[in-house]
Amino acid sequence: MPRSAATCAFTQQSRHATLVVVLRMLFPRLTGFPRLLSFGDYWGQAVTVIGRVRFVAALLLGAVAASGCSIMPKEGPAGGEIRDGHYDAGSLPYAVVKVTPHTISVLAAAAPELGRAFRDSRPPRGIVFGVGDIVSVTIFEAAAGGLFIPSEAGVRPGNFVSLPNQSIDNDGNISIPYGGVIRAAGRTPTQVQDEIVNVLRNRAIEPQAVVATADQRTSLVSVLGDVNAPTRMPANAAGEHLLDTITRAGGPHSQGYDEWLMLERNNRREIVPFGALVYEPRLNNIWTHPNDTIFLYRESQTFAGFGASGQQGQFNFDAWRISLAEGLGKMGGLNDSLAEPSYVFLYRGETREVAAALGIDCTPYQGPIIPVVYNLNLRDPAGYFLATKFQMRNKDVIYASNAEVVDVAKAMNFFRLVVATANDPIVMATNVFTLKTTAAAAK
Repeated sequence: MPRSAATCAFTQQSRHATLVVVLRMLFPRLTGFPRLLSFGDYWGQAVTVIGRVRFVAALLLGAVAASGCSIMPKEGPAGGEIRDGHYDAGSLPYAVVKVTPHTISVLAAAAPELGRAFRDSRPPRGIVFGVGDIVSVTIFEAAAGGLFIPSEAGVRPGNFVSLPNQSIDNDGNISIPYGGVIRAAGRTPTQVQDEIVNVLRNRAIEPQAVVATADQRTSLVSVLGDVNAPTRMPANAAGEHLLDTITRAGGPHSQGYDEWLMLERNNRREIVPFGALVYEPRLNNIWTHPNDTIFLYRESQTFAGFGASGQQGQFNFDAWRISLAEGLGKMGGLNDSLAEPSYVFLYRGETREVAAALGIDCTPYQGPIIPVVYNLNLRDPAGYFLATKFQMRNKDVIYASNAEVVDVAKAMNFFRLVVATANDPIVMATNVFTLKTTAAAAK
């Protein structure tokens, strides 16, 4: 819920006014600030100042407690404000989700998988000819004296004739002598052979045909990016999986944990970590299809850590994926002197579909991405088991909030500073009075 302007009323101006009130209460006779104070000014008010110091400290404590915006320095928002969904007016609204087994199961089901994006798990169908392919055609006859083999041909290695290689034209056809135009595009070699035999059956002597690909220029697979031998290669007629295709292109340059794979097929694009193909092959190492485009690129996965932890900054995954527990470990764990274990938060944007599955009312939010803050309670012993199952994603943000007692300790130190500042002129006046009394007694 948005935080109103009245909640943040303790502004710089009001703080200055409070300081003036404090000084007036300590030194009511003084009419200007600052000015040099004589010994009489100090000593005349020193007697009453001591009694007022406690009241002034209480006044400051009440002023800070009554203000919505703390004047104490801190590393980020209070954990209670995040958990209650508070945000400044005009800022970005967000949803808070507690990390539970149900939360983890919903996120696991929504993790990117090539097998889910491309649901056809069957091997690709046989390679078919396309416009531009170069094909070779060989025609056999049972005996000499037929349509292609003359009777006076003499000794031959076989009763066949090989036609010149030809390209499938823009209409998808090839030409066969005495057979006319034969449709080739979109057909397998066996289907083209049967068509040739059918048109020559009444002219040649028991004709047979063999059709083969001389130069495959369609049904190609492109493997690009961070591989050792980027290439555009013919699809394997026997079928192969993505890792097999990448291997034919020389494999990735690096070890693979910071590699990403983008697969484009039938105008659809999906991106997954390369490690998902290796460690979860059943879900991600799917069949390669003709005309697929496979692109590998290197991008280190990182997350940012802030708040009451051992270290703060940007951290690399150094693996194809890590859990929230491992992320907290990279941050040095929670700071035992500062952190509130029940206020561990992870910031992430989720799609509207995932947010709805998490039980979030998406009506107040605009756009396809919903800002979500996940709250992990590590005061619960089972919270560490949940942290090991909660998978982090690239560019996540972890924030560990301070315990409330830390802010109280900061306020107490501030009050001690105020009291000490008020006590300094008293000590100085006492010292001057003591020296003056001693000097007078020495005379």
